[in-house]
Amino acid sequence: MKPLFFVGLLAVACSATVTQADDRPNIIVIMSDDMGFSDIGCYGGEIQTPNLDRMAANGVRFTQFYNTARCCPTRASLLTGLYPHQAGVGHMMEDRNRPGYKGNLNKNCRTMAEALRPAGYRSYAVGKWHVTRSTSADGPKENWPLQRGFDRFYGTITGAGSFFDPSTLVKDNTMISPFADPEYQPKTYYYTDAISEYGSRFIKEHAKKNADQPFMMYVTYTAAHWPMHALPEDIAKYRGKYSAGYEAIRKARFEKAVKLGLIDPMQGMVSGTGDWDAVKNKEFEEACMEVYAAMIDRMDQGIGQIIKSLEATKQLDNTLILFMQDNGGCAEGMGRTPNKTHPDGPRPGKPVYPPLKNTDLGNGGIVPDQTRDGFPVRMGPNVIPGGADTYVAYGRDWATVSNTPFREYKHWVHEGGISTPLIAYWPKKINGDRTGKLVKSPAHLIDIMATCVDLGQAKYPTEVDGNKITPLEGVSLAPAFAGQELQRTNPLFWEHEGNRAVRAGDWKLVSKYRGPWELYNIAKDRVELNNLADKMPEKVKELATQYDQYAKRALVVDWAEFTPKKKNNPKKK
Repeated sequence: MKPLFFVGLLAVACSATVTQADDRPNIIVIMSDDMGFSDIGCYGGEIQTPNLDRMAANGVRFTQFYNTARCCPTRASLLTGLYPHQAGVGHMMEDRNRPGYKGNLNKNCRTMAEALRPAGYRSYAVGKWHVTRSTSADGPKENWPLQRGFDRFYGTITGAGSFFDPSTLVKDNTMISPFADPEYQPKTYYYTDAISEYGSRFIKEHAKKNADQPFMMYVTYTAAHWPMHALPEDIAKYRGKYSAGYEAIRKARFEKAVKLGLIDPMQGMVSGTGDWDAVKNKEFEEACMEVYAAMIDRMDQGIGQIIKSLEATKQLDNTLILFMQDNGGCAEGMGRTPNKTHPDGPRPGKPVYPPLKNTDLGNGGIVPDQTRDGFPVRMGPNVIPGGADTYVAYGRDWATVSNTPFREYKHWVHEGGISTPLIAYWPKKINGDRTGKLVKSPAHLIDIMATCVDLGQAKYPTEVDGNKITPLEGVSLAPAFAGQELQRTNPLFWEHEGNRAVRAGDWKLVSKYRGPWELYNIAKDRVELNNLADKMPEKVKELATQYDQYAKRALVVDWAEFTPKKKNNPKKK
């Protein structure tokens, strides 16, 4: 790369890790959707992820990296380096008339692309966006990717949908049909493949047209979020792999993760999977996990395609690739019960609805009623998932397997809801005796932006267009790449739907909505089974005070304000 002007350093930067401006890396941030801590091979899973495993073997893995337990808040936090409420996305894509819950990125934050652009970076985004309420083709676009600093975008503005016919698909600033894109006409459209293809294209185009600039790329797969959709050839790899049932797979993952050094065998696992012998329709249950595994497998293939594009354009050596997940495994029961619109049972012999044109936008939204060729989208325990006319989630018991060995799921801020792999791969800087190492220091999504600003030698602003910019919350992860300690002085915090937590050193204070505080020593009890709250009230008080101070400055509102307690209304688990 040609030299670029010096633009200053972020206060959190570690000077020992920052090199000359012409040596700045490209940065690729990859995020998957609704996956658990143990799903990929290099974190204990049996799913075939050779490309991620290769990155781990030639990079570093973080054993205590955290997300925010839910898709929208995680993306807001990752993109901005702030806690999600500070960015305006304290919950999902609805305006709750509170500054921290507007359902839109606010003007007091900067995205990674906006922060790196003044430093000379070009930025690309592919995949799921999901940080704006404006999702229509003719609506406002001030929070679409190109308006938030990215130079190119291909992906979906909303958060979920058919993998064979995604809704709200956008190319740069224009909403398009996946079947009316003159530049991409595969034999079978599959969204995971499209994300990988456009990511690879942007890399090649950058090398051809903008080789004098470094680039940042934000790659956000929807795999393995429901619906369980996968290609037949990938599903075939996993036929029969899950016939032993939930607990057998879970134990095998635990043993592998122990051998890899990722978890402490003395802490054991939480209980909670269902009784496999009592499962009535084992064909359905096995198929759910087979398709889930196939979705992850295909994503890994796509990551391999992106890496090959870097190799082909001679950009791999000085590219930092970070891989993580947006929340823990998902226990939601989407599609596991039929309804009037989405029937159970086999596919009808002929279409039920009028077919859609290839030029028609979307296909009925996040949960479509029909396929593009007119067949009803089916749900229920007699619907074997995988095809475009099915819409099923893999269920709580397989989510427990995904989150091995931790407690709880997506939505909650116990370890199962917020623990994610983080793989950092950077051949030029993470090499020699650092490859394959584990980083055990706690880290968080808020640290990714700080890392980008540090390594990109960007100056993070205090004001933009008259709007005060909220200071970054995270610290650069660059020291950990070199085997040094992170320069963190503040605790880490979480709030989602009234589920709360604070992590200070080895201590974690956590509670479910409307539940009491629980206290755990994570160094000894990361599976959160030995609640010390009654034995250590002063520690509870200390951490609770820190949480209250965080909540006040970070625009967190008591969730009870949004969900008034009703008589005889059972508490949500």
